[in-house]
Amino acid sequence: MIDPSSANGTRRAVVGEGSMQKERVTVSPEMAAFIGEGMVDPTTFPADAVVLCFTLGEHTPAQVTVTTGAVLLEERADLILAVERGACLRVFDYAPDANIACHLPSELRLIVVAIRDCALSEPWRSTHRSAKCIELLSITFQRIVEDDLVPLAGAGQLSARDSQRIVAAKRMIDERWGEKMTLDSIARACGLNRAKLTRGFRDMFACTVADALLDRRLGAARQMLIATDLPVSSIGYQCGYLNNASFTRAFSRQFGATPSSLRAPRLAA
Repeated sequence: MIDPSSANGTRRAVVGEGSMQKERVTVSPEMAAFIGEGMVDPTTFPADAVVLCFTLGEHTPAQVTVTTGAVLLEERADLILAVERGACLRVFDYAPDANIACHLPSELRLIVVAIRDCALSEPWRSTHRSAKCIELLSITFQRIVEDDLVPLAGAGQLSARDSQRIVAAKRMIDERWGEKMTLDSIARACGLNRAKLTRGFRDMFACTVADALLDRRLGAARQMLIATDLPVSSIGYQCGYLNNASFTRAFSRQFGATPSSLRAPRLAA
Protein backbone atom coordinates (compact mmCIF):
# COMPACT_ATOMS: atom_id res chain seq x y z
CA MET A 1 0.00 0.00 0.00
CA ILE A 2 1.03 3.66 -0.33
CA ASP A 3 1.61 5.92 2.63
CA PRO A 4 0.63 9.50 1.61
CA SER A 5 1.99 11.02 4.80
CA SER A 6 5.69 10.73 3.99
CA ALA A 7 8.10 13.61 4.12
CA ASN A 8 7.67 16.48 1.60
CA GLY A 9 4.57 14.85 0.14
CA THR A 10 6.38 12.18 -1.83
CA ARG A 11 4.54 8.88 -1.93
CA ARG A 12 6.46 6.07 -0.30
CA ALA A 13 5.60 2.42 -0.15
CA VAL A 14 4.78 0.48 2.96
CA VAL A 15 5.50 -3.12 2.06
CA GLY A 16 3.44 -5.53 4.10
CA GLU A 17 4.39 -9.09 4.95
CA GLY A 18 2.06 -10.50 2.29
CA SER A 19 3.15 -8.16 -0.47
CA MET A 20 4.90 -9.57 -3.49
CA GLN A 21 8.28 -7.90 -3.76
CA LYS A 22 10.64 -7.45 -6.67
CA GLU A 23 13.79 -9.52 -6.65
CA ARG A 24 16.75 -7.53 -5.35
CA VAL A 25 20.22 -7.83 -6.87
CA THR A 26 23.11 -6.01 -5.20
CA VAL A 27 25.23 -4.75 -8.08
CA SER A 28 27.72 -2.95 -5.84
CA PRO A 29 27.70 -1.33 -2.39
CA GLU A 30 26.40 1.81 -4.12
CA MET A 31 23.92 0.29 -6.58
CA ALA A 32 20.99 -2.11 -6.34
CA ALA A 33 18.55 -3.49 -8.90
CA PHE A 34 14.95 -4.52 -8.24
CA ILE A 35 13.61 -6.90 -10.87
CA GLY A 36 10.20 -8.24 -11.89
CA GLU A 37 6.72 -7.81 -10.46
CA GLY A 38 5.84 -6.50 -7.05
CA MET A 39 6.70 -3.74 -4.64
CA VAL A 40 9.98 -2.27 -3.46
CA ASP A 41 10.81 -1.10 0.04
CA PRO A 42 12.25 2.40 -0.54
CA THR A 43 13.90 2.36 2.88
CA THR A 44 16.50 0.08 1.27
CA PHE A 45 17.52 2.89 -1.11
CA PRO A 46 20.30 5.35 -0.30
CA ALA A 47 18.89 8.66 0.94
CA ASP A 48 20.33 10.48 -2.08
CA ALA A 49 19.60 7.78 -4.66
CA VAL A 50 19.13 8.39 -8.34
CA VAL A 51 16.33 5.98 -9.29
CA LEU A 52 15.76 4.70 -12.82
CA CYS A 53 12.49 2.87 -13.53
CA PHE A 54 12.28 0.85 -16.76
CA THR A 55 8.78 -0.20 -17.85
CA LEU A 56 8.39 -2.41 -20.92
CA GLY A 57 4.79 -1.29 -21.27
CA GLU A 58 2.35 -3.94 -22.41
CA HIS A 59 -0.50 -1.42 -22.36
CA THR A 60 1.42 1.88 -22.39
CA PRO A 61 4.50 3.06 -24.28
CA ALA A 62 7.70 1.47 -22.99
CA GLN A 63 9.42 4.12 -20.95
CA VAL A 64 12.24 5.04 -18.61
CA THR A 65 11.77 7.50 -15.79
CA VAL A 66 14.59 8.95 -13.73
CA THR A 67 13.85 10.55 -10.37
CA THR A 68 16.15 12.45 -8.07
CA GLY A 69 15.99 13.18 -4.38
CA ALA A 70 13.12 11.37 -2.67
CA VAL A 71 12.30 7.99 -4.14
CA LEU A 72 9.27 7.70 -6.42
CA LEU A 73 8.16 4.08 -6.34
CA GLU A 74 6.90 2.49 -9.56
CA GLU A 75 5.24 -0.83 -8.87
CA ARG A 76 4.61 -1.52 -12.58
CA ALA A 77 8.28 -1.11 -13.53
CA ASP A 78 9.96 -4.26 -14.83
CA LEU A 79 13.32 -3.08 -13.50
CA ILE A 80 14.41 -0.40 -11.06
CA LEU A 81 18.00 0.74 -10.59
CA ALA A 82 18.90 2.72 -7.46
CA VAL A 83 22.36 4.31 -7.47
CA GLU A 84 23.98 6.64 -4.99
CA ARG A 85 24.25 10.10 -6.49
CA GLY A 86 27.85 10.42 -5.39
CA ALA A 87 28.73 7.22 -7.25
CA CYS A 88 27.14 8.59 -10.44
CA LEU A 89 29.23 11.74 -10.19
CA ARG A 90 32.41 9.85 -9.41
CA VAL A 91 32.09 7.26 -12.19
CA PHE A 92 30.31 9.23 -14.93
CA ASP A 93 30.90 12.83 -13.86
CA TYR A 94 27.14 13.12 -14.27
CA ALA A 95 23.99 12.74 -12.23
CA PRO A 96 20.52 13.94 -13.29
CA ASP A 97 19.47 17.14 -11.57
CA ALA A 98 15.82 16.97 -12.67
CA ASN A 99 13.20 14.27 -13.16
CA ILE A 100 13.13 12.69 -16.63
CA ALA A 101 10.49 10.64 -18.46
CA CYS A 102 11.28 9.28 -21.91
CA HIS A 103 10.24 6.60 -24.36
CA LEU A 104 12.36 3.46 -23.98
CA PRO A 105 14.25 2.72 -27.22
CA SER A 106 14.73 -0.83 -28.45
CA GLU A 107 18.44 -0.89 -27.51
CA LEU A 108 17.63 -0.32 -23.85
CA ARG A 109 14.51 -2.48 -23.96
CA LEU A 110 16.58 -5.49 -25.04
CA ILE A 111 18.93 -5.01 -22.08
CA VAL A 112 16.00 -4.78 -19.65
CA VAL A 113 14.56 -8.02 -21.05
CA ALA A 114 17.98 -9.71 -20.77
CA ILE A 115 18.13 -8.74 -17.09
CA ARG A 116 14.55 -9.60 -16.24
CA ASP A 117 14.39 -12.92 -18.10
CA CYS A 118 17.91 -14.23 -17.46
CA ALA A 119 17.71 -18.04 -17.46
CA LEU A 120 21.17 -18.77 -16.07
CA SER A 121 21.51 -20.56 -12.76
CA GLU A 122 23.45 -19.14 -9.83
CA PRO A 123 26.10 -17.84 -9.42
CA TRP A 124 26.24 -16.94 -13.13
CA ARG A 125 22.77 -15.40 -13.01
CA SER A 126 23.69 -12.72 -10.47
CA THR A 127 26.98 -11.95 -12.19
CA HIS A 128 25.27 -11.63 -15.58
CA ARG A 129 22.55 -9.41 -14.19
CA SER A 130 25.00 -7.17 -12.38
CA ALA A 131 27.05 -6.65 -15.54
CA LYS A 132 23.94 -5.93 -17.63
CA CYS A 133 22.68 -3.45 -15.02
CA ILE A 134 25.95 -1.52 -15.27
CA GLU A 135 25.67 -1.61 -19.06
CA LEU A 136 22.08 -0.36 -18.89
CA LEU A 137 22.97 2.47 -16.51
CA SER A 138 25.92 3.54 -18.66
CA ILE A 139 24.00 3.59 -21.95
CA THR A 140 20.98 5.31 -20.40
CA PHE A 141 23.13 8.09 -18.94
CA GLN A 142 25.02 8.47 -22.21
CA ARG A 143 21.80 8.84 -24.18
CA ILE A 144 20.41 11.35 -21.68
CA VAL A 145 23.57 13.46 -21.83
CA GLU A 146 23.60 13.32 -25.64
CA ASP A 147 19.89 14.24 -25.73
CA ASP A 148 19.21 11.01 -27.60
CA LEU A 149 16.02 9.93 -25.81
CA VAL A 150 12.53 11.04 -26.81
CA PRO A 151 10.59 12.71 -23.98
CA LEU A 152 7.14 11.29 -23.31
CA ALA A 153 5.78 14.79 -23.85
CA GLY A 154 7.75 15.25 -27.06
CA ALA A 155 4.93 14.53 -29.49
CA GLY A 156 3.70 18.12 -29.82
CA GLN A 157 0.01 18.28 -30.67
CA LEU A 158 -0.40 14.52 -31.07
CA SER A 159 -2.89 12.75 -28.85
CA ALA A 160 -1.59 10.19 -26.37
CA ARG A 161 -2.99 7.39 -28.55
CA ASP A 162 -1.32 8.69 -31.72
CA SER A 163 1.95 9.13 -29.82
CA GLN A 164 1.76 5.47 -28.82
CA ARG A 165 1.11 4.50 -32.43
CA ILE A 166 4.16 6.41 -33.63
CA VAL A 167 6.29 4.77 -30.94
CA ALA A 168 4.88 1.46 -32.19
CA ALA A 169 5.99 2.41 -35.73
CA LYS A 170 9.52 3.04 -34.46
CA ARG A 171 9.47 -0.28 -32.59
CA MET A 172 8.28 -2.03 -35.75
CA ILE A 173 11.25 -0.59 -37.66
CA ASP A 174 13.69 -1.55 -34.88
CA GLU A 175 12.42 -5.13 -34.62
CA ARG A 176 11.35 -5.97 -38.19
CA TRP A 177 13.86 -3.99 -40.24
CA GLY A 178 14.76 -7.08 -42.28
CA GLU A 179 11.25 -7.34 -43.72
CA LYS A 180 9.92 -5.48 -46.73
CA MET A 181 8.35 -2.31 -45.32
CA THR A 182 7.01 0.87 -46.88
CA LEU A 183 5.61 4.05 -45.41
CA ASP A 184 2.11 2.86 -46.33
CA SER A 185 2.53 -0.59 -44.79
CA ILE A 186 3.93 0.86 -41.55
CA ALA A 187 1.13 3.43 -41.36
CA ARG A 188 -1.52 0.75 -41.88
CA ALA A 189 0.03 -1.58 -39.30
CA CYS A 190 0.07 1.21 -36.70
CA GLY A 191 -3.38 2.63 -37.46
CA LEU A 192 -2.22 6.01 -38.79
CA ASN A 193 -2.49 7.79 -42.11
CA ARG A 194 0.67 8.65 -44.06
CA ALA A 195 0.59 12.34 -43.26
CA LYS A 196 0.16 11.91 -39.50
CA LEU A 197 2.83 9.22 -39.33
CA THR A 198 5.29 11.30 -41.37
CA ARG A 199 4.73 14.49 -39.39
CA GLY A 200 4.57 12.81 -35.98
CA PHE A 201 7.61 10.62 -36.61
CA ARG A 202 9.69 13.65 -37.55
CA ASP A 203 8.50 15.55 -34.46
CA MET A 204 9.25 12.68 -32.07
CA PHE A 205 12.44 11.23 -33.53
CA ALA A 206 13.91 14.13 -35.58
CA CYS A 207 14.17 12.00 -38.71
CA THR A 208 11.95 10.53 -41.41
CA VAL A 209 10.55 7.00 -41.41
CA ALA A 210 12.80 6.19 -44.37
CA ASP A 211 15.87 7.54 -42.54
CA ALA A 212 15.10 5.43 -39.45
CA LEU A 213 14.68 2.29 -41.56
CA LEU A 214 17.86 3.00 -43.51
CA ASP A 215 19.85 3.64 -40.35
CA ARG A 216 18.63 0.42 -38.74
CA ARG A 217 19.33 -1.73 -41.81
CA LEU A 218 22.78 -0.31 -42.50
CA GLY A 219 23.73 -0.45 -38.84
CA ALA A 220 22.83 -4.16 -38.81
CA ALA A 221 24.79 -4.65 -42.04
CA ARG A 222 27.87 -3.01 -40.53
CA GLN A 223 27.64 -5.24 -37.47
CA MET A 224 27.34 -8.37 -39.63
CA LEU A 225 30.31 -7.31 -41.77
CA ILE A 226 32.46 -7.01 -38.66
CA ALA A 227 31.17 -10.00 -36.70
CA THR A 228 30.48 -12.65 -39.38
CA ASP A 229 32.05 -14.20 -42.45
CA LEU A 230 28.89 -14.00 -44.55
CA PRO A 231 29.42 -12.82 -48.15
CA VAL A 232 28.83 -9.11 -48.70
CA SER A 233 26.03 -9.85 -51.16
CA SER A 234 24.29 -12.10 -48.63
CA ILE A 235 24.47 -9.42 -45.93
CA GLY A 236 23.06 -6.84 -48.32
CA TYR A 237 20.17 -9.13 -49.21
CA GLN A 238 19.40 -9.84 -45.53
CA CYS A 239 19.30 -6.09 -44.95
CA GLY A 240 16.73 -5.47 -47.67
CA TYR A 241 18.86 -4.79 -50.75
CA LEU A 242 18.06 -6.81 -53.85
CA ASN A 243 21.42 -6.26 -55.53
CA ASN A 244 24.97 -5.65 -54.37
CA ALA A 245 25.37 -2.36 -56.25
CA SER A 246 22.50 -0.61 -54.43
CA PHE A 247 23.71 -1.99 -51.09
CA THR A 248 27.25 -0.74 -51.71
CA ARG A 249 26.04 2.75 -52.72
CA ALA A 250 23.81 3.11 -49.65
CA PHE A 251 26.47 1.74 -47.29
CA SER A 252 29.15 4.04 -48.72
CA ARG A 253 26.95 7.12 -48.32
CA GLN A 254 26.21 6.19 -44.72
CA PHE A 255 29.69 5.21 -43.53
CA GLY A 256 32.09 6.71 -46.07
CA ALA A 257 33.50 3.30 -46.98
CA THR A 258 32.38 0.33 -49.06
CA PRO A 259 31.32 -2.89 -47.32
CA SER A 260 34.36 -4.71 -48.72
CA SER A 261 36.83 -2.06 -47.54
CA LEU A 262 35.32 -2.11 -44.04
CA ARG A 263 35.89 -5.83 -43.82
CA ALA A 264 39.35 -5.85 -45.49
CA PRO A 265 41.49 -5.07 -42.36
CA ARG A 266 39.88 -7.93 -40.44
CA LEU A 267 40.43 -10.37 -43.30
CA ALA A 268 44.06 -9.28 -43.65
CA ALA A 269 44.63 -9.86 -39.95
